[in-house]
Amino acid sequence: MVDEIARTLLQGFDRHYRLFRELSQGARQRFLDSDWAGAREAVRTRIDMYDARVRETVAALEAQLAASESPPALDVLLRKVKVAYIGLLYEHKQPECAETFYNSVATRLLHRTYHQNDCIFSRPAISTEHIDGERPSYRCYYPKSVDLEGTLRRMLVDADLETADCRFQDLERDTGYLMRVIAEHFPHGWELDENFQLQVLSSLFYRGRAAYMVGRAIRGSAVVPFVVPLRRTPRGELYVDTILLDTKAVGRLFSLARDYFMVDMEVPSAYVGFLESVVPSRSRSELYTLVGLQKQGKTLLFRDFVWHLSHSSDRFVAAPGTRGMVMIVFSLPSFPYVFKVIRDWFQPPKDADRAIVEERYRLVKHHDRAGRMADSLEFVNVEFPRARFAPELLEDFAKLAPNCIEVGETRVLVRHLYIERRLIPLDMYLADADEARMRSALGEYGDAIKDLAAANIFPGDLMLKNFGVTRFGRVLFYDYDEIAYLTDCRFRTMPKARHDDDEMAGEPWYSVEPNDVFPEQFPQFLLPPGDPRRIFLELHGNLAAAAYWLETQEKVRAGKPDERPPYPESLRFANRFG
Repeated sequence: MVDEIARTLLQGFDRHYRLFRELSQGARQRFLDSDWAGAREAVRTRIDMYDARVRETVAALEAQLAASESPPALDVLLRKVKVAYIGLLYEHKQPECAETFYNSVATRLLHRTYHQNDCIFSRPAISTEHIDGERPSYRCYYPKSVDLEGTLRRMLVDADLETADCRFQDLERDTGYLMRVIAEHFPHGWELDENFQLQVLSSLFYRGRAAYMVGRAIRGSAVVPFVVPLRRTPRGELYVDTILLDTKAVGRLFSLARDYFMVDMEVPSAYVGFLESVVPSRSRSELYTLVGLQKQGKTLLFRDFVWHLSHSSDRFVAAPGTRGMVMIVFSLPSFPYVFKVIRDWFQPPKDADRAIVEERYRLVKHHDRAGRMADSLEFVNVEFPRARFAPELLEDFAKLAPNCIEVGETRVLVRHLYIERRLIPLDMYLADADEARMRSALGEYGDAIKDLAAANIFPGDLMLKNFGVTRFGRVLFYDYDEIAYLTDCRFRTMPKARHDDDEMAGEPWYSVEPNDVFPEQFPQFLLPPGDPRRIFLELHGNLAAAAYWLETQEKVRAGKPDERPPYPESLRFANRFG
């Protein structure tokens, strides 16, 4: 029985990863067909695939156990199954992901009290060092043997996007642009060290309406990351949009506030290892998540958290910022994440419930986050040491979420929570900002609202406290309980008062439906008077006019929203070189 169960588990994972790769491999054809609706649907489908395979495998194992005349205790059985499973993973191409899949199945079969024992992979058992697939994970080019421009041209051809119906619009022009930007970025030229080479990941990274070639240049001991975005003209021709050589621009592209990439990886650990040198600001947890393996990202994040907890001594406290009416938000100051728990009851005027809030978080997970909505990882049945909590936070748990949080003598069990990267609440950021930083942050705030609108998202509650500033100065939205589709809202101009009594009335004298929005009220209700309101109106005054929102709705309905790339417009070749 032990070997049979181990094989069933691995078969379940192998089926999942085969379907995962098939969906990722299809990204190339969707790009070549300009099938943007299909690309959007593929992203949604992939998010749900993992849990579907876990449910199938759990059902298969429960059937096997039910058919056994005298099955042993589950914890005893799974200890033996784990050992057998490790044996099956020798020479496997995705052992770390297969271990995570095992954990997902095992924790659904076991009681939560076994989640930290030797029945599961609390740390990896199989090394992922130097695993490679049938073809190498990246290609190497040596510009010393040919000119650099010729090497760049060959790299673009090797991307394997050209077909009889889809050719580069002007390959010579694009390689010329690449050379000009490289010369500007490295005015003293490239020193051709003995080991000088360009390395490019074998699979392109697909997201939205672009395909990205991800690589690095090796010059002696220096590593220079680069990304080349490829797009299609309205007539279907290929062109190079830019080259990203700046660390900040590359980091902005690899943002978890956007869809995860579609990328075909036989050996995901090899791709993540490569990306660590391209985006060193991202953790391995984040990199696995960015390539669509968010369950592996969750596993690594939780392991990092457990490790950090055992090597720190500070206490969990309420997260900085305005107290929420829907969530309890707490953090460990020494750990760069926040923990969000849905309260058992909400303060007026909030009229949602737990099911609605969870559904809105799922909406965000499946929707285009447009680079403006913080990514959340969902966890269940997480235990914390009680001694690490501030007493006032434990009081909040008992008062606001007794059904979701169980406080014991030594442990605190949180039955459901979300974990997100910690941001600086925008209202707190502005309170300490000089005019230059205030102008930058309010510009980002308005851009965030506009980017979300173009993605058919209206945040609902636009108050500054619901937005946060990243370590790179970018503004993201992170409070989802009132989120709605832009096309479901009715944007209206404030009716003019009929007489003085209307002006003095305590309640609106005109009818207001639940989905009505009056943009003229935004500056007054969202921003304090003085510099913040003045600067916001200078930068984004059109947000206070219903006409802007109605026009954006029409573009969204027509399938032609204003699309902004995940890098500055000023870097695009069309803007730099005409």
